[in-house]
Amino acid sequence: MDATATNPANLRHPRALYLLFFAELWERFSYYGMRALLVLYLTSQVMEGGFGYTRENALEIYAVFTGLIYLTPLVGGLLADKVLGQRKAIFIGGILMMLGQLSMSYSEFGDLGVRREWLNFGLGLLIVANGFFKPNISTLVGKLYSENDPRKDSAFTIFYLGINIGAFICPYICGTLGEQVGWSYGFLAAAVGILLGVTIFFLKHNILGKIGLPPKNPEQDRLVGRDWLDVLLYVIGCIALVYGFLALWGSLGESAKSLITTVASIAGGAALLYVIFTNTKGSVQWQRVIVLLVLCFFNVFFWASFEQAGGTFNLFAAENTQRQFGSFEIPASWFQSVNSFWIFVLAPFFSWLWLRLNTIGKNPNIPVKFSIGLLLVGLGFVVMSGATKLADGGALVSPMWLISVYLFHTIGELCLSPIGLSMITKLSPARIVSVMMGLWFASTALGNYLAGVMESILENYLPSMHLYDFLTLSSLAAGFALLLLSPILKRMMGGIS
Repeated sequence: MDATATNPANLRHPRALYLLFFAELWERFSYYGMRALLVLYLTSQVMEGGFGYTRENALEIYAVFTGLIYLTPLVGGLLADKVLGQRKAIFIGGILMMLGQLSMSYSEFGDLGVRREWLNFGLGLLIVANGFFKPNISTLVGKLYSENDPRKDSAFTIFYLGINIGAFICPYICGTLGEQVGWSYGFLAAAVGILLGVTIFFLKHNILGKIGLPPKNPEQDRLVGRDWLDVLLYVIGCIALVYGFLALWGSLGESAKSLITTVASIAGGAALLYVIFTNTKGSVQWQRVIVLLVLCFFNVFFWASFEQAGGTFNLFAAENTQRQFGSFEIPASWFQSVNSFWIFVLAPFFSWLWLRLNTIGKNPNIPVKFSIGLLLVGLGFVVMSGATKLADGGALVSPMWLISVYLFHTIGELCLSPIGLSMITKLSPARIVSVMMGLWFASTALGNYLAGVMESILENYLPSMHLYDFLTLSSLAAGFALLLLSPILKRMMGGIS
């Protein structure tokens, strides 16, 4: 048990949870503020400060970006577990994220070629930054509690509330500034958001006690001088790495890019398997790791559906939704806050619900919660399919269609996403918990990538199948399949629920 784990008999959460809550709130403000603008920015005409990309090209860039941003946590988690500790990784990620947002802000200015370079550099920094920040702050939440502490699901739901308060606020600030004042102002506001998050974490990180510190310095209770030099060196190294990679990548032909991507994918997968294999001991740990792998597989189905929010849902809001009310037109980016609004309303209830169900012995196990999440996201696409059929007739549809879809998806998200974060910290071998958190985000990465390219894939291979009809079927089928598997997976979890 971690030295800072608290007594399960006491249902109050430790103060450190709220430090992580606010740090993550502002980091997510930064990320979702940028995400609310990205597709709209890319498809906006050059004369309006955008890039003039087609819908297909913009969604492809969105797919690659959101895929990679959840893939780099594998590396960030490994570095944190073996070298840096979670705290230094969070500082590195936060600083890189701020620099990435500033680069995005600057990409509105200059000739188109220079603008593309700043855009790509900003996106590259954000991808690397997320690898350091995202898995490690989630890991710290898990380390506040012992393995089977009944408060853990509740704590991650509270933490998830922080994520979504940030995501709720940002479209009104970043989105409004970006769409109505200038794209650069929206990204600049996102840079200010992550600066606030890192500052909060810097001022109070000592209340974490001994958790999250470099693994070779177990006696420290805070970061010291040498640690800050490491942070600076990693930041400089990552900036040089991104710049060098973009310069090299731009000089390569398509066949060389394909070869490098294939080799890197195989090498990365092999390295991950090696780390898992060498750090997993005994039949109980192996069974739990297998459960994690199965649930990561189903996680792909969820995010391939859910992450239509930043892509096709964003374009649906801009092109097919009635946004004019009197003399006021609702910015399309504001709809990105609807999911977060529902989280804000429902997360406290779910935090209470899991604790209440646990006290009466009725708390569903993790695979069942996952299956409920998949079924709900599928039902959301039933509603979205209806909205699309109305829009195909040429009418602008009521905003209530999107709001209703987000309600179904949000309830599904609360049954899966925060529970998934909690699950990783419960089931992972202790020495590689951040690596396994990275694996969780890697499955999210694949789902995000598929979300962006799914429309194009269906047009090429299943032209008669509408995107939302396909996602309805795939989500419901995955949900029912996982429900059937849940008794087997529960037995393999070795007493973890």
